[in-house]
Amino acid sequence: MPLHPQAEALRKQRAEAGTPPLYTLDLATARAADLASIQAAAGNPEPVHAVEEFTVPGPGGPLTLRVYRPGDAPGLPALLYLFGGGWTLGSLDTGDAICRRLTNAVGCVTVAVGYRLAPEHPFPAAVHDVAAAARWTAAHAAELGIDPTRLAVAGDSAGGNLAAALTLLARTEGGPALRHQLLVYPNTQHGADTPSVREHDDPLLFNRRSVAWYWGHYLADQADGDDPLASPLRADDLSGLPPATVITAEYDPLRDEGEAYAEALRAAGVEVELRRYDGMPHGFFAMAGALDDGRAAQEYAAARLREALT
Repeated sequence: MPLHPQAEALRKQRAEAGTPPLYTLDLATARAADLASIQAAAGNPEPVHAVEEFTVPGPGGPLTLRVYRPGDAPGLPALLYLFGGGWTLGSLDTGDAICRRLTNAVGCVTVAVGYRLAPEHPFPAAVHDVAAAARWTAAHAAELGIDPTRLAVAGDSAGGNLAAALTLLARTEGGPALRHQLLVYPNTQHGADTPSVREHDDPLLFNRRSVAWYWGHYLADQADGDDPLASPLRADDLSGLPPATVITAEYDPLRDEGEAYAEALRAAGVEVELRRYDGMPHGFFAMAGALDDGRAAQEYAAARLREALT
């Protein structure tokens, strides 16, 4: 179907403003522009019962976690949330509105992870940070007031890639146990040459040049793209992974690899629910203040997580 009218309106605004593609900017400018764009489209952040931020030991030094609480009740389920930004852009503030909505809608404690960014810290730094955060969260469940047997992981875009990588690593390392994985238009294969990659080259939308730019920063050695922790679709065995919800967007170069990963999980015996949002571009999940389908996708994600964590 055509680009949704609401998404087309955003695209027109970018055209009229002469907004340059992020991949044409220096990193500092791109990071600031990315955050400003996301916050402008995210809608008003919902209030939650409490938000606290602290550091825990990480593999590369102190690792910042931001914890969102829906209330004071003990033993709540928990969600580890990983923000998007191509492993290069993004911060805890990038996913703030999403984390607030999921915290309230799921009724869970959400732990957002401030993992290290590339190219300053290339693969696998972010993966190791996320794994350390997951282990710490499970080990300090009593301190956090959560139920360690009801822990899920979620992420959008590069965050979805890291969420998938975490499930692979957790399976190998014997924990922590994860009830569910929510993968929102995830990167799953470095160097993917799919119809959706070839079709999407609009400079006013996330496109195939964006994908190449992010991978170029994330991988210090292109051969690392063969590692399943970078490209989960290249894993030899996907059996025994947590049940999954995979969300994709029609106007997204990552669409096909996200859907291929969902099918690969299903073929390996993993319970999967895949939902594509037609007419939507990459990034729509974070645009709940500007796109009705962004809010609908967040509500769907919350329902899936709520069911998995009940």
